[in-house]
Amino acid sequence: MTPPAPSVLVLGGTGFVGQHVCEKLQRAGWRITVPTRRATSARHIQHLPGLTVVEASVHDDAALARLLPGHQAVINLVAILHGSEAAFERTHVQLPARLARACLNAGVPRLVHVSALGVATDSPSRYQRSKARGEQVLRDSGLELTVLRPSVIFGAGDRFLNLFAQLQSVFPVVPLAGASARFQPVWVEDVADAAVACLRGDTVGKTFDAVGPDIMTLADLVRAAGRYGSRQRPIIPLPMALGRLQAMLMELAPGEPLMSRDNLDAMSVDNVTTGQWPDLGALGISVSGIAAVAPTYLRGPPARSRLLAIRGHLSSRHRKEKGRRN
Repeated sequence: MTPPAPSVLVLGGTGFVGQHVCEKLQRAGWRITVPTRRATSARHIQHLPGLTVVEASVHDDAALARLLPGHQAVINLVAILHGSEAAFERTHVQLPARLARACLNAGVPRLVHVSALGVATDSPSRYQRSKARGEQVLRDSGLELTVLRPSVIFGAGDRFLNLFAQLQSVFPVVPLAGASARFQPVWVEDVADAAVACLRGDTVGKTFDAVGPDIMTLADLVRAAGRYGSRQRPIIPLPMALGRLQAMLMELAPGEPLMSRDNLDAMSVDNVTTGQWPDLGALGISVSGIAAVAPTYLRGPPARSRLLAIRGHLSSRHRKEKGRRN
């Protein structure tokens, strides 16, 4: 008799990274439950076989108590990039604490937590400090924990390279604060592969840096977005004082800001791996750089052709990895 497929609860499954994680989980044979405040937010993943969408708030203890029974593991992808101190605390610290209590009460000990590269309790950034506190809450909980720390994530549908490509299609120059900040950008498909790989038992108690093969400044990334997009514009690096004024004005505009002062604080520290933790190679993942992926979605053929190009890149990489194993 075939045993039932394992079941995983994915918090943040409707987001940019979450959609890719759900697709990878489905291919790996997991049954998936995705809670969301609005079922319409899950339209991109609700077609996946074995995936169940449940309308619920993950910030509600009673909802978590109803959701967790019957699952063997949880993946937490919930995060915000902008917000007040209270909003960061609620999302990055209180939610992990609430989730840990609910997991222990429901007898679900396995948790994969997607944090962020460069988190530290003494970071100049509220975002990074709150992510560090959330990690510590989970480490102290006694759960079978694996932590994944990605650098900035790129891929089709991202709000990073796509944004800079769009800006350069409209404006003649790009005034850029934090132009010299360094990142190690990672492809969303590699992060999704890593999240699934972290469910393995041999990753319990470990932390992995999810980084790509290239270290690039913010200016390098903007140039790449322009080069692979419609056009490349000149970059005007802004001094920090002027950059903070620009960010403050962006914060006052309606909607989610393009950049905040807290983002600038985070960029004052390089967002690259220090080598303290293993990278994705330790999970058997051969990472892809921006040059191999970004041209497939920033410019050119229609969406279906871009999807075929990405699949072709994945198939080529799979053949290479299979050849190395053999």
